[in-house]
Amino acid sequence: MSDLEYLRSRIRTVPDWPEPGVLFRDITPLLQEPRALRMLVDHFVHRYLGMDIDIVAGIDARGFIVGAILAYELNVGFVPVRKLGKLPFDTVSETYELEYGSSAVELHADACRPGDRVLLIDDLIATGGTMLAARRLLERLGAIVVEGAAIVDLPDLGGSRRIAEAGLPVYCVLGFGTG
Repeated sequence: MSDLEYLRSRIRTVPDWPEPGVLFRDITPLLQEPRALRMLVDHFVHRYLGMDIDIVAGIDARGFIVGAILAYELNVGFVPVRKLGKLPFDTVSETYELEYGSSAVELHADACRPGDRVLLIDDLIATGGTMLAARRLLERLGAIVVEGAAIVDLPDLGGSRRIAEAGLPVYCVLGFGTG
């Protein structure tokens, strides 16, 4: 079994959650197993080691897990991109559209400096709205987002395509169909 097949085997599919007809891709079994977690982190480290990156920005909340570990391994800073109302200092926020309404993400106003090169990471890309909103936030602060990354891509929902069409290179370790 290849490394990617092994990682794929550690993603749990939960049918009909959070609503009927949805196949939820749960990364917690992958995170629970030391070998799988190390393989995943090593996969990202090998991709980004030597790349000119100043900060890893992890998207709330599961993007914090791998993002913080990756920042440590790359010897760069980490900043959290949070859901609205979760940060205690001066913030900037960005609203984005969901399938059924809207949401917002925010950053501390001093999360990065102009010219900082940022790797943006999350657990999963579905429609791409959250990652694109996080990118806009970082760019408003003057950062250069070098790539968007995720553990899981749901390409049938078009998010990774939307992100790439917006000019942001995107990398996902595993892809899963929605059916």
